[in-house]
Amino acid sequence: MNLRAIGCNVASAPVELRERLAFAPPLLTHALAELNARYGTEAVILGTCNRVELYLARPEVEAPLHAPLLAEFLGEVHGLRAEAILPHLYEHADEEAVRHLFRVACGLDSVVLGEAQITGQVKEAYETARQAGSTGSLLNTLFPAALRVAKRVRTETGIGRGHASVSSAAVDFLLTVFDTFTDKVVLVIGAGKMGRLTLQHIRELHPARVLVTNRHLDKAQRRAAECGGQVVPWDQLDEALIQADIVLSTTGAPEPIVSQRRFDEKVRYQRSGRPLVIFDMAVPRDFDPAIHDGESVILFNVDDLTRVANQALAERRRHIPAAEAIIAQEVQQFVLDWNRRKDGPIIGRLTAEVDRLREAVVGPLLQRFNGKLTEADKAYIEGAFRLFQNRLLHGPIAALQEASRSGQGHTLREAIRKLFGLQDS
Repeated sequence: MNLRAIGCNVASAPVELRERLAFAPPLLTHALAELNARYGTEAVILGTCNRVELYLARPEVEAPLHAPLLAEFLGEVHGLRAEAILPHLYEHADEEAVRHLFRVACGLDSVVLGEAQITGQVKEAYETARQAGSTGSLLNTLFPAALRVAKRVRTETGIGRGHASVSSAAVDFLLTVFDTFTDKVVLVIGAGKMGRLTLQHIRELHPARVLVTNRHLDKAQRRAAECGGQVVPWDQLDEALIQADIVLSTTGAPEPIVSQRRFDEKVRYQRSGRPLVIFDMAVPRDFDPAIHDGESVILFNVDDLTRVANQALAERRRHIPAAEAIIAQEVQQFVLDWNRRKDGPIIGRLTAEVDRLREAVVGPLLQRFNGKLTEADKAYIEGAFRLFQNRLLHGPIAALQEASRSGQGHTLREAIRKLFGLQDS
């Protein structure tokens, strides 16, 4: 199969590294093109607040790609040392890479177990790569299968029941800090998908006011209208930070939008010591972590969701075995179908060639005894040769199927071509 999934996530790499490895849209397109051109590989790059993963597929005749080489590639693209990246990378090969993607798409590898948002992110990553022309036959088969499996798991298990996404977990976290929200001003920074999800949950808390700001005013206006919020122009962000009691930040900015210096000079002292809770859900982070002082300003990031998720998602964990069973079944079926797809042409040519050889022997034989054999005799002779053919082919075909299951199918396919003198169709 020659498939690899190489990357890092919240369990293997700190947020400081993950934000350095994040791909902004122009860089993502460049990286996909470089992977295609430099390594001759199909490629999909999945980037979320919790992970950066590369899914790579090469022809079986070529050597597989491994984590050390991809650490060098990521280091070159992001201006980092490969040695700083490699210890945090994991690598899954072939069947295990299929299993990993299926688990990711189903939300089994997420900070918030069973989150639905990850399925959309997997779909978006695939569509971006497909439109960039960086996918091929394997990834164009694998990613639609992953999306189908995710739908099946959500339909047949309770892994996705209840409200538990990154944004809802953030709100749950805030519920452990404040007893009431009716006197609170909530500021949401960012009006993309994450901002929209966050606003949906905030509305259920009935805060005194909801402020919404975004670089693009029209997006902020649409989001504010959906939750009865008030739009704040982007250039008035400092004033909004002074008013707010709670900040939920969800932008896709490539670097912090609020530095420590900016916060200290324009916001902190104007607040007169009023408590401020900032939940920075963006990766890269929107707020300089040095803003946190543990007293008047408390700053959380996405990694802090782990503890909340562990407390809040016990019900979903009950459905993990059922979800894993579905994934195991689907992985086995995917690998079997892919091997059949790869083995089918060579088995078809082998069978056709032996058919030709059998007919070349049986035809003249029956003609020689023409008039001396009954129809039953002819049928018996033809049946005997067909039985011999089936028994002859059983060994090579069974060996090929076994080799494909163990990842050695290409070698045996080439051997069969040479042994039987088969030509590519």
